[in-house]
Amino acid sequence: MSGAAKSSGQISGEGAGKLYGSVSAPVMHDSAFKHASGQAVYVDDIPTPEGCLHVYIAISTHAHAKISTVDFRAALESGGVVAVISADDVPGANDIGPIVSDEPLFAIGAAGGVVECEGQALFAVAASSLEAARAAAAKVEIDYQDLPALLTIEDAMAAKSWLEPPYKMARGDVDVAMKASPHKLKGRITIGGQEHFYLEGQAALAVPGEDGDVTVYCSSQHPTEIQHKTAGVLGVAFNAVTVEVRRMGGGFGGKETNGNLPAAAVALIAKRTGQAAKVCYDRDDDMVMTGKRHDFRIDYHVGFDDDGRIHSIIMDQAARCGWSHDLSLAICDRAMFHADNCYYLANVLINSYRCKTNTVSNTAFRGFGGPQGMVAIERVIDEIAFKLDKDPLEVRRVNFYAADKDTASERNLTPYHMKVEDCVIGEIVDELVASSDYEARRTEITDWNAKQPLLKRGIALTPVKFGISFTKTHLNQAAALVHVYSDGSVHLNHGGTEMGQGLFIKVAQIVAEAFQIDIDRVKITPTNTGKAPNTSATAASSGTDLNGMAALDACEKIKQRLTGFASSEWGVAADKVAFRPGRVLIGDDEVAFDDLIAKAYLARVSLSATGFYATPKIEWDRTAGTGRPFFYFAYGAAVSEVVIDPLTGEHRLLRVDILHDVGKSLNPAIDLGQIEGGFAQGAGWLTSEELVWDEAGRLKTHAPSTYKIPTASDRAPDMNIAIWKRGTNREETIYRSKAVGEPPLMLGISVLMALSDAAANATGRAHYPSLDAPATPERLLHVITGGWG
Repeated sequence: MSGAAKSSGQISGEGAGKLYGSVSAPVMHDSAFKHASGQAVYVDDIPTPEGCLHVYIAISTHAHAKISTVDFRAALESGGVVAVISADDVPGANDIGPIVSDEPLFAIGAAGGVVECEGQALFAVAASSLEAARAAAAKVEIDYQDLPALLTIEDAMAAKSWLEPPYKMARGDVDVAMKASPHKLKGRITIGGQEHFYLEGQAALAVPGEDGDVTVYCSSQHPTEIQHKTAGVLGVAFNAVTVEVRRMGGGFGGKETNGNLPAAAVALIAKRTGQAAKVCYDRDDDMVMTGKRHDFRIDYHVGFDDDGRIHSIIMDQAARCGWSHDLSLAICDRAMFHADNCYYLANVLINSYRCKTNTVSNTAFRGFGGPQGMVAIERVIDEIAFKLDKDPLEVRRVNFYAADKDTASERNLTPYHMKVEDCVIGEIVDELVASSDYEARRTEITDWNAKQPLLKRGIALTPVKFGISFTKTHLNQAAALVHVYSDGSVHLNHGGTEMGQGLFIKVAQIVAEAFQIDIDRVKITPTNTGKAPNTSATAASSGTDLNGMAALDACEKIKQRLTGFASSEWGVAADKVAFRPGRVLIGDDEVAFDDLIAKAYLARVSLSATGFYATPKIEWDRTAGTGRPFFYFAYGAAVSEVVIDPLTGEHRLLRVDILHDVGKSLNPAIDLGQIEGGFAQGAGWLTSEELVWDEAGRLKTHAPSTYKIPTASDRAPDMNIAIWKRGTNREETIYRSKAVGEPPLMLGISVLMALSDAAANATGRAHYPSLDAPATPERLLHVITGGWG
């Protein structure tokens, strides 16, 4: 951990002193200098064994087709080629589907097969160089016979092509409440997908070992799934495959399941040839082959009163899932879970359609369906306010869930029948309204727009309530392994993976805090299935909640042994033993931590422990649509101000104010980075990041030249981001912190709503601008001119 920024955190209690890197200290990311200097080791940087093979995975160029004949002979005879593998060469199960077995490793064998999307893996070539492998793959003769393809949500809905029957969540009586509502409106919003655009592409290196074992080094959020799917393909037990992940160059959900293909492919080649094998996708192939954030079409019918309070709402959510299940069912479930955002919906019906299409299988992406659900309800609130000629903030406030202090209120039950017990959104919004000077700025913008003949500005404040936990209850568990060596240094390992989000440094801080030692004494080690088994993906914003608790459990076991040893050796009661910065108080004596460890080792005290944690209180009955799928909620709010040119649709983000709840922050520097980065990624999704397929199902935006992620120049010149100082967690999380990985992304919804406000101002508020996402200049121009919406 050399190179970490020196930063002290105050330790409370007797003998308090400064501890370098304790909990709540703004410690620099453990790999920050390595990232900036190029010293960080990624999969493609790992020195490879002599004779390592380079692998190219050939993919379908058709959206839906039968392949009747395949001729591999020219590829096998091509220079430098060692092996060509297809479905015929899989000794185990030709399947890499994470949940449902509907995703073959390779779509074809010598007798052909069927492909269901452009980018589906056909076969792999292993050669002495990547260039040789790619050239050989191009020589394979494939006879495609096109079949009818369903490419869009509209295609799938018309054909009733769904992964499962429509699923619903409901509470109350929407029909009766709708009839009684003084006002009603109907609308539709379409929400585009999003490419993960991690800096490091999909990559894997497999090294064969003794007894048919194989070790896989990969860029994955889910090492255990890589282990399981690779073992399945090889036809071996899980213990024959070891998976190691030191770091990823970004993940965002795109490395939760998409890594199964490259890892299993190189492992199969390594076992077949006895040589190490490596694959690294180039950017174009990566974007074509891998799943995206699901695009949605959401229809809504809402009834409300003169104050804007929602009495009844019906939502039909249709998602483009792609050709296989992947994680789509759970993602679409979460879109339903977050269709309420921060708002109490007394009578609600949410219908969900999981559309099977001949496009790449969409997958996890930061927020896991929640952002799409939130965008729709924020659109509803915005349109209600427009119809009533009110400030949208006024309508938002009247619909908020009851405050956590209002325990007697009935306005705290979600559409899935979970009671919201920790709602602090009203307090956060009140503080943000004051700190951002929202009301005065809204008035000033109105005056400015009236005087400005061309450009128009808009402003919006949107809230976030995001549930924390995997909605599959059994996934909410974690394991850790902690060794204290005889010199007092500590080795830390756990099942979480590091993708730049700061999980490793946070868990190291937790361990340093537990032992009361400087964080430099804690060695961060790669995630390894041989050390922490049966892990869940680092996802659902639960990485620190789960792995931090597991690591603390291991530390407490070791501390309990040390306390018992000190109590016996010094002849004092156990409650007279206390860990303090760099030392341990034992009765009237004070012993350096390292010295106590050395003595304990000589006395044959075990200085190693495993830790385990399972999230309490959660349960979910999917069939009944009721339960408590989340341990707690994270909250936040953002104010965004924009300016648009109504003649071109071009727009700029002028100012952003964010107040976000992270509970009691474990590391404010890391948390602030997550908040700002999450906001930028959310804003990019809703403004500039547009995925385009042609009529044949081919992705046209598969490079930075055609797919526009936010850049430094897109950042607002005035950004005011703060952690909510009064934040805590009523649940017993690690040091009362809250998750911060996914929730900030949804703060970017404020940009879409601000653009909607500016577009309405550009028309003199003559009609509501039904602005779809992403809000590109073309879409803005069309809603302003009445071409769309």
